[in-house]
Parts: sequence; structure tokens; C-alpha cells
Amino acid sequence: MEIGIIGLPGSGKSTLFEIMTSIKSCDLHGESCIRGQAAVPDERLEHLARIFKPQKVTPVKLTFIDVNLTGERAWAGLRQTLSGSDGLLQVVDGFSTNDPKEVWRSYRKIEDELILSDLAVVENRLTRLEKMGKKTLSPQDMAQSQILPQLKKQLESGKPLRDMGLSYDEVHLLKSFSFWTLKPELLVINLGEEMERLLESFQRMFDLSCPVMGISLLTEAEIARLTPEERIEFLAALNIGEPAFHRIIRAAFSLLGMITFFTCGPDEVKAWAVPANSKAPSAAAVIHKDFERGFIRAEVVSFDDFVRCGNSLGAAKNAGKLRLEGKEYRVQDGDIITFRFHV
Repeated sequence: MEIGIIGLPGSGKSTLFEIMTSIKSCDLHGESCIRGQAAVPDERLEHLARIFKPQKVTPVKLTFIDVNLTGERAWAGLRQTLSGSDGLLQVVDGFSTNDPKEVWRSYRKIEDELILSDLAVVENRLTRLEKMGKKTLSPQDMAQSQILPQLKKQLESGKPLRDMGLSYDEVHLLKSFSFWTLKPELLVINLGEEMERLLESFQRMFDLSCPVMGISLLTEAEIARLTPEERIEFLAALNIGEPAFHRIIRAAFSLLGMITFFTCGPDEVKAWAVPANSKAPSAAAVIHKDFERGFIRAEVVSFDDFVRCGNSLGAAKNAGKLRLEGKEYRVQDGDIITFRFHV
């Protein structure tokens, strides 16, 4: 699971990367592409760790990618590095202005470049298909020749492909193109201190299909430099439950259409990520392929039912909340699962 961070110079994108991953770009000896992992904050995992007291606690992790290039090299670097990313996080400067329209213009500078890049890919592919002639087109080529004109029309209107509501089969057909604007996107506005109204005004004025969040990276950078004990005191003094960048990480995770299930025991309590609507054997495969190949059943209890049953698997079983599920069961967010298998 990879999220590419994009934004204009000075937007704060590299600062956000450093805060989320604890990797400082100045320590990487001028590398143009920086990858770092961030744990997805989850209070349910923390709760389960307190109950089971395992030797190890493992959260879900997201990989974030920051490209530090300028000018033409920037776009070449983006195309080369982020084409395989699963989603995009665009950071926009909202700290040097209180005008929502200026924030919008900054957002559109990047968005328009992505749209134009996708349009060039569509036009090039259509030209090649036309030269091939209908008689030589494969079924996949024919399907592309039918849908690409629709994509061209969408992009020429200045709208991203993700707004088209394409079906699963259509998205799969287009996967090899790695279209920028088909990737899910999260917009993060880097706010100045006490400028929350700018975010509210922006959301009222501009109806975006992608989620929009605000964060003061100046404040978050100060929080990130604190020790864990100092951070708790600082947040408590401001009556804040958690750092804002935790919400950004969770939003990025949700952007990818993923859910979380848990495995619990004395050795390890671990959070696992799977696509929403995954069936039990597919979820088992995330742990180990043998679990999928030899799948027998899954013992499942939801996190909420586990808590309501006094944080006890035994009590959950006695209450009928610990269920045996088969191969067709679709894993739900927050499920606590024990897989039974035989190889």
C-alpha cells in the first residue's frame, strides 16, 4: 500500500512526510525519492494489546513516497516513481493566504498537470489503435477503443477520471495505463495557526469529489519533536485527543478502500489490512498462503462484541457472539479472527 505525496514547492509536503514517517529528508544525502512507512493509528489495536498483553504489537503500515525534484525533472520523477502508487495525497499551501480561491488555484495547478498527463496517454493510445485497424484489434484493444473516447471527453472538460464512476471491470481494463486521475486522492490544506475558517470556506465554495482535510504542519512539527510523555501533556493542555497527522494517516488508509482485522494471542496482537468485501480465505492469505490453501473455517467476533462481552473470547463464545464462518464470509472492519486450516 503506497501513497504518493505531491504538491507545489513550499506547500509543506516534505514536512508532512517527515512528521508521518519520522524520516528527515536532510538525513538522506540528497536522494530525490524518499520512501517511509507510517503506522496506521488504531485505538482498537491499543485496546486489544492492553487486554492480551502480548510480547509484540504490530499495526498496519502505509508506505508514503515523497519526490524532491523541481521543474521538468519533477514531473519526470513523479511519472517514474509514483505511477505504481495506490493513491495520491496532495498538500496545498493554506498558511500564506486567507483566500480560499488562492488555495483552489494552487490545487488546480497540480490537478491540471495530472489531467493533461492522462490526456496525453489517452490520445497516444487512441492514435495507436487507429493505426492498427479494427481487423487486427484484440478483444482488449477493442474494449479500450470503446472506452478511451469517454475518458478523453472527461479529461478535456478538466475533470479527473475518478469522477466517472467506472465499473470494476473498466478500471481493471485501464490498470496498465496507471492514470494519475484514476487514483484516489486526498487533499490536505496546510493551514496557518488559527486559520480553521479557511478550510470551512474552501469546502463551502468548492465541491470536490475527493476528501479534504486541514492541518497546521507548523504545530504538528512541534508536536512531533516532543517525547511521548511531553506530547501527552501538550495535547491534554490543548484539549486535543490526538495529533492531526494521525487523522491524515487514517484518511489515507481509508482512501485505498481497505479495512482492518485483528489476530490476537500471547505472542502477538496484530492488525492486518485487506480490501473491503474480502472473503475469509483471501484475508487468511494475507497472513500466509498456507492459511488460504488449507482454509477450514474462521472463528470470528467483532471488536465491539468482544468489548461488550467483557473483553473475553470465552464470554463472547458463551454469548453466541463468537461465530464459525466459512469460505463465503466477507470479513468486516474490526473483526477479531482465528483461522483454522489444514495443509
